[in-house]
Amino acid sequence: MATAIYVSKVFAIITVTLTVSAIAGIVTMMIVYEAQIAGMDPTPRPTTLPPTTLPTGPPPDMRLPGNLVPKSYKLFLQPHLYPSLNMSDVNATDQINVFTGNSTVFFQCVEKTKTIILHNKNLTLLGLIVTDCDSGKLLPFVKYLQYDDWTDFLEIQMSDALAEGGNYSLFVDFQGEMAEDLEGLYVSTYNEDGLKKFIASTQMEPTSARKVFPCFDEPAMKATFDVTIIHRQPTIALGNWPKSGSRLLDDDWSATTFFATKLMSTYLLAFSVSEFPYTENPKPNVNGVKIKTYARKELIEAGHAVYATNIADKLLNYYVKLFNITYPLQKLDQFVVPEHRAAAMENWGLIMYDESAVLFDSKTSGQRQKEWIVEIVAHELAHQWFGNLVTMRWWNDIWLNEGFATYMANLGLAQEEPTWNMKQMNEMRQRQNAFEVDALNSSHPLSSPAVDIQDPGQIDEMFSSISYLKGGAVLRMLEDFMTESSFQKGIKMYLKAFQYNSVETHDLWEYMQKVTSTFIDSDYNGVYDIPEVMNTWTQQIGYPIITINTSNGEVYQKQFTQDLSIESGYVWQIPIRVMSETANPSFVLLTDVRMENFISNGGKWILANINATGYYRVNYDPENWKRLLDQLESNPNAIPLMNRGQLIDDAFHLTRAKMVNVTLGLNTTRFLQNDTACLPWSTAIQNLNYFVEMFDRSLVYGPMQAYMRKLVTPLYMHFKDYTDNSTIPIELYQQNQLNAINVACSNGLPECEIMAVKMFRNWMKNETYNSIHPNLRPAIYCQALAAGGDMEWDFAWRKYQECTISPDKHLLAHALSCTKKIWLLNRLLEYTLDPEKIRKADVFETIMNVGANAVGQGLAWNFIRAHWETFHEEYVFYSRIFIFIICIIPVKLVADSLRQFQVLQNATSNMLMNQAIEQTQANNQWVKENKQTVLEWFLAETGSEEWYST
Repeated sequence: MATAIYVSKVFAIITVTLTVSAIAGIVTMMIVYEAQIAGMDPTPRPTTLPPTTLPTGPPPDMRLPGNLVPKSYKLFLQPHLYPSLNMSDVNATDQINVFTGNSTVFFQCVEKTKTIILHNKNLTLLGLIVTDCDSGKLLPFVKYLQYDDWTDFLEIQMSDALAEGGNYSLFVDFQGEMAEDLEGLYVSTYNEDGLKKFIASTQMEPTSARKVFPCFDEPAMKATFDVTIIHRQPTIALGNWPKSGSRLLDDDWSATTFFATKLMSTYLLAFSVSEFPYTENPKPNVNGVKIKTYARKELIEAGHAVYATNIADKLLNYYVKLFNITYPLQKLDQFVVPEHRAAAMENWGLIMYDESAVLFDSKTSGQRQKEWIVEIVAHELAHQWFGNLVTMRWWNDIWLNEGFATYMANLGLAQEEPTWNMKQMNEMRQRQNAFEVDALNSSHPLSSPAVDIQDPGQIDEMFSSISYLKGGAVLRMLEDFMTESSFQKGIKMYLKAFQYNSVETHDLWEYMQKVTSTFIDSDYNGVYDIPEVMNTWTQQIGYPIITINTSNGEVYQKQFTQDLSIESGYVWQIPIRVMSETANPSFVLLTDVRMENFISNGGKWILANINATGYYRVNYDPENWKRLLDQLESNPNAIPLMNRGQLIDDAFHLTRAKMVNVTLGLNTTRFLQNDTACLPWSTAIQNLNYFVEMFDRSLVYGPMQAYMRKLVTPLYMHFKDYTDNSTIPIELYQQNQLNAINVACSNGLPECEIMAVKMFRNWMKNETYNSIHPNLRPAIYCQALAAGGDMEWDFAWRKYQECTISPDKHLLAHALSCTKKIWLLNRLLEYTLDPEKIRKADVFETIMNVGANAVGQGLAWNFIRAHWETFHEEYVFYSRIFIFIICIIPVKLVADSLRQFQVLQNATSNMLMNQAIEQTQANNQWVKENKQTVLEWFLAETGSEEWYST
């Protein structure tokens, strides 16, 4: 941590001791003030508590017992943070990273009990009061216990039992410490006008509300929240709901109160304290909602938050109309923090964003940044209904939040920016990324049994590509299966029925079935049983591969895994749409392992999974594969765009599963010499990158690069005039221009390398004017540093340090990891240990970027192992490290090395680590079996067999 804001426990105790009188006075004053407003006697301050007992063993269950149901919270919080410090002042390190507060939770007892159990983590409790709200009497308790394990249980043992049906309250006075760990109530910093500025903001999801105040911290335990924030002047406080009042307490402190929220989960509670200004939509949108985006002063003044504000306005209107449910607030605040654990968090009415997610500068930001902003804002706004209004009952069903937000974000993107043609790109990319993980035996179901997801580590693991991306893909398949109109009708009914409540997966199917009962497909004899069909997709891991024999019409299904010798016995109900060279699409539901006489092709090609709406892969007999490949090479436009990408992705992964010869996947790329569409090119690049990773240090690499140059040269020349003049084609082709540059330069096409270095050096010569088009900068920066040396790297690092605009900073950060110089990559990794050089929120991304570089794979892996304890201790959400291990582990690393690391770190049950080991084993075996065949194919395609043999 930075020494300027680091507060040790000893220092915190000293600070609290020195300021306890002032703190107590302010809190007491607030209690009295609130009581005067309410016309009630003030709540008495509790007496000092006896020492906490730390049980040595956990309670019987990791979940709250459910015998107490929270109804509402009244919460006072006071961050003692100074909003700014002059770093030239000798006392500049005397920052106070302490917060104090008190909370009253009102709850009902639904089952007689002598214990009150709720959550508390790392808070020092100064006093407790239990009150019988029905009689007004204070109730004595024997003691309280704070469990020192992952339950984070606070157990209060009462002298007498609480009565079933009784209404009670628990008042707790507490204090805590704000850290820079991006969890709970945390601190962020930035520099402005010669001062170091400090922000207090929150990140409660999934289990960090308990770090801010004692609470029933489970998503189904919804309640209303009445919040008051006491904050230093001249800061402002924001909360979930609109402000009900703000007043001065003295010369130093203000108090801001907020209207009570509607019923919501603890993980959605949010507030911030800052000096941020804002930009806003000129007038309330058509639904009467005022939208404001808060960010650092220089960003607001430069207009960098305007686009995010405007797009939020449009998207909110779209979702209100789509769901036919009014957004329940009259305001929507977007708060842009310098550091956030994720890209964003959907807190109701106060969405938190990382700066890299939503800032746009027309002079420096490219098209991809705009696309990213729409995608992120659309995702978080979709959560205002899916997650906030209707919440999963437990974290095992987090896909009901994240899968829907992913799916709906694609709809929002297509609605508000249709010319970008990004919906199909996103859907294909998300589907393919989900497939990668879901083909592993260590994957998890979309809806895992609740008993399997208990502790915070297991909960963290549910925030995976399965929940987000497979969830969205399965919903897209269901929409195609039901038809769009029926699907949307079912969604509206589901949201209406469960608003302000919590759900499980079967609740969604129940309402989809209500719609389906009125819809009978002419190709199907009867009514679809939605739960029966969809449970096969949510309760089982993985996905199927269907194999179609076009000579006899037989269709088979089997789970697709890296090792197809494993028989899982899983059977899916698979909606299949098929077209042929001469026939329009038709539909069938495959409900068994095998189906006969499905289709007759009459010697023409057939194509299954039209537009890749189904979450499954398809294999054909060799004759049909040949006919499809011939069609792609003669006229690719005869195959739907999504299916051109699907055929490439399926073929490559069938080769990895040893279902077809490895050359089939490579053969599907030949037609790209005559195709300029982005989607199939992006799919091919992703799959060819796997070959690069597998063979980057072998004899295969040279011929492979030669083939890649041959393949990409027509595409690069297609864009060459635009690229050389640092301009871009129409929106439809912008992404593929970047593809052309990256593939051409990274595979040694001389024209490309010369162009990239020249453009970058022109910027180096004239630092005040960067003539590289913003759209091209991601590719040019990276390729220039890859082809260049120390001079280019040092310049980029200096620009990175000088840059204060986060999206631009991210471009430079990625470029720094593109160098081929080992000592420069090592320097970059070492910089991640210093938050003054690389902020904590960017550490893992930096390590991943280095690991994605073939030169840096081993460096990144060794760095993680060497500094594991640092990451483990300082990063609360450390399980993210396992995700990055999967991305960066050297493919030639023996699985035994990973297992040793796993055992050493006590992570034998960690799902992500098991996935890394499984993937490594599969990679190593695949390379061993296919190296020679792949080498011969590349040699033949480049006409270099004779040269290579010499």
